[in-house]
Amino acid sequence: MPRPIAATIHMGALRHNLQRMREAANGRTLWAVVKANAYGHGLSRAARAFEAADGLAMIDLCDAQKVREQGWKKRILLLEGFFDATDIPLLEKYDIETIVHNRHMIELLKAQAPYASLKVHIKINSGMNRLGFLPQEEEEIRAQLQTIQGVQVMGVVTHFANAEPTYGHERPATVSIQLNRMDKIQPMPKNLCMANSAATLWQSDVKGDAVRAGVALYGVSPDSHYSSADLNIRPAMTLSAKILAIQNVPAGEAIGYGSRFVTHRDSRIAVVACGYADGYPRSTPDGTPTFVEGKIAPIAGAISMDMLTIDVTDIPEAQLGSEVELWGANISVNDVAKRCGTIGYELMCAIALRVPMLEDEN
Repeated sequence: MPRPIAATIHMGALRHNLQRMREAANGRTLWAVVKANAYGHGLSRAARAFEAADGLAMIDLCDAQKVREQGWKKRILLLEGFFDATDIPLLEKYDIETIVHNRHMIELLKAQAPYASLKVHIKINSGMNRLGFLPQEEEEIRAQLQTIQGVQVMGVVTHFANAEPTYGHERPATVSIQLNRMDKIQPMPKNLCMANSAATLWQSDVKGDAVRAGVALYGVSPDSHYSSADLNIRPAMTLSAKILAIQNVPAGEAIGYGSRFVTHRDSRIAVVACGYADGYPRSTPDGTPTFVEGKIAPIAGAISMDMLTIDVTDIPEAQLGSEVELWGANISVNDVAKRCGTIGYELMCAIALRVPMLEDEN
């Protein structure tokens, strides 16, 4: 039989979260962001769940081709644009819209003109200082693009560095500072897309004509100080594995590599079929919660490549074959991530290929 571990994707939760973000978008165009294999949930699966979105936004051209070939008829946007001149004919062939964020890209577009119809969005750097033109350059860049026969400028895109409500309001790139910089674009363009998940949920001052919903679609709060339930979104991934063995360990004995955890009482220690080679973080500290037989069981000892250990001393119901939820509806992926010094995005995206991916309609 296969190793008893799985990541289960809940299609009903994905659809629910899309509807929740549709409501938060308040009539604006809704892009569903499916980059990084739909945040680890599976690109094709997410495309089916997000069929009611206005478009899909992603990074890789090959992913865009894939969903087109699988029957996606609506809009597709490449959030980092194209990477090489050879990509450009495929954009037109598959009707894929692209970000343009530097002058080199404009020169590549000019070199292959004319086009029947090539749709582009201008990326503006409003203070995050990753990709994009300065706001005061927008008019010039738009004019250059409009001189290229067959190129249609569809809109303007920017991204917020700190749209979450509990993130540093004193930092140099607050939402208000970035919005003030966007005001340098005159006249303000139509089809403006600024809001990510956090801005869509919490920043009412962020207007525009479109939003890009990302992590919230997968049931994870963009701000770890707020739970999924607070936002009326549902976790769409459950990572679970079964107990392989239970050891009765006397007080004072050590568990696992490095003898990090030492029992302070006679203990029942369960060995679970999940390790860092499955995507569960090796940096997970002792005490991180798991959920087994309706109760919390803390991590006890270092995470191994293929196994981890939990303390089930107070859970007599836990037996060989009991299912352990590592994150999902009962254990927040953000909580696990915070204890490891990272964010829920990283954990979901890091699920290993060897972990079976299941789906249900919940």
